[in-house]
Amino acid sequence: MMFLLPNSTDGAWVSDAEPLEWEEWSPCMEGIIPVIYYSVLLGLGLPINILTAIALSRLATRTKKSSYWYLLALTASDILTQVIIVFMGFILQMAILAHKVPHAFLHTVNVLQFAANHASIWVTVLLTADRYVALCHPLRYRMLSYPERTRKIIAAVFGTALATGIPFYWWLDIWHDSQTPTTVDKVLKWVHCFTMYFIPCSIFLATNSVIICKLKWGNRVDGHHRRVGKTIAMLMAVTAIFTVLWAPRTFVILFHLYMGSTNKNRRLHVALNLANMIAMLNTTVNFFFYCFVSKTFRRTAGQVIRSCSPFCKPTNRGFLHSALKPLGLLENVSL
Repeated sequence: MMFLLPNSTDGAWVSDAEPLEWEEWSPCMEGIIPVIYYSVLLGLGLPINILTAIALSRLATRTKKSSYWYLLALTASDILTQVIIVFMGFILQMAILAHKVPHAFLHTVNVLQFAANHASIWVTVLLTADRYVALCHPLRYRMLSYPERTRKIIAAVFGTALATGIPFYWWLDIWHDSQTPTTVDKVLKWVHCFTMYFIPCSIFLATNSVIICKLKWGNRVDGHHRRVGKTIAMLMAVTAIFTVLWAPRTFVILFHLYMGSTNKNRRLHVALNLANMIAMLNTTVNFFFYCFVSKTFRRTAGQVIRSCSPFCKPTNRGFLHSALKPLGLLENVSL
């Protein structure tokens, strides 16, 4: 995502006194549809992600499984993305403040929103790698993967994500880029596309291919057909949903960089806006995947809801320590 910034990094305020920058706004940005869309997305996605975070934190504490911590970190990054990008970037700036905000503030928030994006995708990469090691190297996995090390790795990823977001303080505004893109702007856009899309998707493709081949070869050797259809489908779904939802935005950015300008081409302006809206759906879908696959997650989420409801009394039913397997591959390899 990117904020609606004029092509300047000074400390001026965005106001109606800048007719050359702001006098012509595309209907796709100033209309009511984007405001309604992002409001619904935030109103639905933020409570769902908070519920997911509470449920996963309980599971992580009770089961001591590293994969729960990765899922919790992924949910935390989705919450940051929704607050920084959806609320501060779109709703607050467009609908509430009407773009009357200082440039320096917006560029600083730009750093935070890129950091949130980087954290989200690279935690997903770590989670995929965790499942790969658990399947292909189970003995090594037991020695290397434990909660203390997992939390340190997650903290390092979030710190690195914040550091890699700093260069994007100088990200050139895509919405009103009347200026010719500079070398710095081209480098930033290509780095963003590679770190956010091409490299992670390549890792997903390679890892998933190895996992599928491993499963097929294992079935051929021992003749035992494992019931892995649903879990394999979930592994593909979690990575494929990111690939599908972020593809339009990535390619529109590259097309815009060399073939057109949103300041002059309304179709490109609309395409970029729609691509941003599609990409933001990625922050709300994981909850439904977890509920579809795992009875344990559904039960824990239900306990969280009942504990917060004044109409439900607490029960003494025991907690079933079965594994949440949205990304697991074998029955004997739990998250």
